[in-house]
Amino acid sequence: MKAPNKEAILKWLKRLGFWGFVFFLVKGLVWLAIFYWLAT
Repeated sequence: MKAPNKEAILKWLKRLGFWGFVFFLVKGLVWLAIFYWLAT
């Protein structure tokens, strides 16, 4: 089995990092909205 080239791995990791960032950003904003709603 041939190993994937370095560029493909880096591209995949960058895409994963971007979507990971977006996911945790949205998750954090949702939690802030929940705490704000509970406080009011």
